Amino acid sequence: MIRKLTKIHTPPGEPGFLGPGHTARPVIQIPFSESDPFIMLMDDILDKKDEEPVGGPHPHAGFETVSLLLEGEMGEMKGGDFQIMTAGSGIVHTETIDKKARMRLLQLWLNLPKKDRWAMPRVQDLPFEHVPKLSQNGVHIKLYSGSLAGMTSPIKNYVPMIVADISFEPGVATVQKIPANYNTFLYVLNGSVEVGDEGRLLKQDQVGWLDLPGNAVPSELRLRAGEEGVRFVLYAGQPQGDPIVSYGPFIGDSSEDIKRLYQDYRQGKMGHIADVGEGQRFLW
Repeated sequence: MIRKLTKIHTPPGEPGFLGPGHTARPVIQIPFSESDPFIMLMDDILDKKDEEPVGGPHPHAGFETVSLLLEGEMGEMKGGDFQIMTAGSGIVHTETIDKKARMRLLQLWLNLPKKDRWAMPRVQDLPFEHVPKLSQNGVHIKLYSGSLAGMTSPIKNYVPMIVADISFEPGVATVQKIPANYNTFLYVLNGSVEVGDEGRLLKQDQVGWLDLPGNAVPSELRLRAGEEGVRFVLYAGQPQGDPIVSYGPFIGDSSEDIKRLYQDYRQGKMGHIADVGEGQRFLW
């Protein structure tokens, strides 16, 4: 079963909320019914030239944030580090930048299965030094979540998901196996890649979605790098099939959930992620 490239988008860069020097690119340009389990993915590029604090504390609930820091530093994270924060029943976390900074962050909002929507908050950190890596025949893979190319990440997943930063040297071709029932997209950071037997071209800053055969069997993703090589991030996850309600920083199963979450936050019932117990904090 060979996967095909069915949708190509070029998400526009927009002024970000962190002020001058912040460009935000909304990578997912299709409805959640088609992107499930992926809710939103932002490509944040920051070139902050002053020391005025930006960002700050804010709440989340009902989903997970999946952060891949491509370059620079953010808090205790550095380039190549990965973090999954399970907001679950509700947490507050703080993202403040109070110095000059250059960074690029991919942050995904990942749906939780309905049965795990209100899971106890937890945080998982996978530093670059411990990320499973493969370099073979001009193919270089850094695997952050799931299993790919004979490697498995230590990250715990509520939703089965593969996240990998992949580079090919110029002209290199490869076939990678991913489950046929995983909704899958590629986001090209540099260069270009031909996808599938049809060889449809995906270029820098473009997003390509694959078809979704829907069978729980392996499928083949056939790829060939362009003349400049390619670097892209692969996201593949198992759709959960449950509708969601999204409003502000919260995800729920109903509008009543959203009202309750805002009330909990205003009443100070959401703890800070920095205060979660040791049993909910994982450093891989």
